[in-house]
Amino acid sequence: MLVVKCPVCGAEGDETDFHAGGQAHIRRPATHDPAHVTDEQQRNYLFIRINPKGLHFERWRCDRGCGKWFHAARDTVTMEFKAFYGITELPPRDVIAQAKGQWAEYFEHRLKSEHKA
Repeated sequence: MLVVKCPVCGAEGDETDFHAGGQAHIRRPATHDPAHVTDEQQRNYLFIRINPKGLHFERWRCDRGCGKWFHAARDTVTMEFKAFYGITELPPRDVIAQAKGQWAEYFEHRLKSEHKA
């Protein structure tokens, strides 16, 4: 059983009280105009996902309480949640430090862009 905690309203329960929404932090095409989105961009948005062994970042919806979406960092080997955080936030720095591969690259880019703003 996975124990999930909503960072928005504080509701806590097993995974059946929440709705898993797949990978977090997916970049959508910059436009909704099909004439300006390549087949590769559309394919990547719809089908290509990171599937690591280890730390992974997911979207979850609080079905038990507030109904809001939030993000969770979970180890896919141990199934242990490392952090829950709001949909517009980055995970805690100690969790980002554990990220590997594509996730490490993604958060490195996000942190650099935050410092520029």
